[in-house]
Amino acid sequence: MSSKQPLVPMSSPDLSDVEREAVLAVLHTPYLSMGERIRQFEEAIRAFTGARYAIGVNSGTAGLHLCIRAAGIQPGDLVVTTPFSFVASTNVILYENAIPIFVDVDPQTGNMDVEQTAQALHDLSKGGKTAQHWLPRHLPVSPQRLKAILAVDVFGQPADMDPLRQLADHYDLHLIEDACEALGAEYKGRKAGMLGDCGVFAFYPNKQITTGEGGMIVTDDEEAAMLMMALRNQGRAPGDTWLQHTYLGYNYRMDEMSAALGAAQMTRIEELLTRREQVARWYMERLAEIPAVELPYVAPQTTRSSWFVFVIRLAPGIQREEIARKLEERGIPVRPYFLPIHLQPYLVERFGYRQGDYPITEDLGARGLALPFSGVMTEEQVEMVCRTLQSVL
Repeated sequence: MSSKQPLVPMSSPDLSDVEREAVLAVLHTPYLSMGERIRQFEEAIRAFTGARYAIGVNSGTAGLHLCIRAAGIQPGDLVVTTPFSFVASTNVILYENAIPIFVDVDPQTGNMDVEQTAQALHDLSKGGKTAQHWLPRHLPVSPQRLKAILAVDVFGQPADMDPLRQLADHYDLHLIEDACEALGAEYKGRKAGMLGDCGVFAFYPNKQITTGEGGMIVTDDEEAAMLMMALRNQGRAPGDTWLQHTYLGYNYRMDEMSAALGAAQMTRIEELLTRREQVARWYMERLAEIPAVELPYVAPQTTRSSWFVFVIRLAPGIQREEIARKLEERGIPVRPYFLPIHLQPYLVERFGYRQGDYPITEDLGARGLALPFSGVMTEEQVEMVCRTLQSVL
């Protein structure tokens, strides 16, 4: 990494006086947790997505973990998911000592390959030798039931959820949608987050909206929602008195300052999404002229992509690390996106994964490069990034 001051930030939150005043107002109240602001934020997300329930939590990871708990996933249960994602989507499975079953991804979108998912579910449901192909080399716990699909909306584009829904129904599985990167995206006209049994958004500072740290679960399932509301608050169920806890729970609550920031951001959600779409268009127009760059692909069923990051792929044979180093030297910060989950050291040690296990994931991980991106970028900044990238290539 270069010590040179970047000419353009890697990412920046899009904040206005509306957000600053909303956060400051909380400090003039006696309620810094579980007050009116979290209820306002949850209502804004419900209205935006059409969800029956929205449950604010302190991170997207916390939200995904509660979905895993609500699905009743136990040690040794099998959860089919993707190795091309941020590690949290796999970590939450491991928290319950369940076994992530990876399937490779679509080479264009980076989302779960539906045909491979169907084959994996067929083979795993049969058991025996046919299932062995999908199981990791090392099994720290004995495989139990095939229990869920956890699909990820990579880079703000929904996974192909209708066939995944059909597969989940056929095999009687829970379908969890990791929409942490996809607030505002639409699949066949339907909002991301609402395409499975439950969905989760995240609000880290580089996301479409931010609460600093925070997440939100959305679902229409009343029983699951009631359980997750209790689990986020140390297991305190409706009717429990102070210091009474029906369940083993967690401190996954979102504080009032974060909720106030999120509620204020939601009043500007269309503005924020539109700004990011404009920056993405500027990139698409300029980078189309560079043969060594593969642009992000938007699938036909994606009726609105919610631009979380802008990730290009360099043509095979180009040394990505060398290109990244030269860009950093010129004040343009970039990041590899994603490093394959199955090759993370703790996954290799625990399950025995090897290079070559998921070739498409590994290829995308080796060639993907995230460029500076945010809704506050100017056209001039995009032009500078693209011009510098072209000269380095």
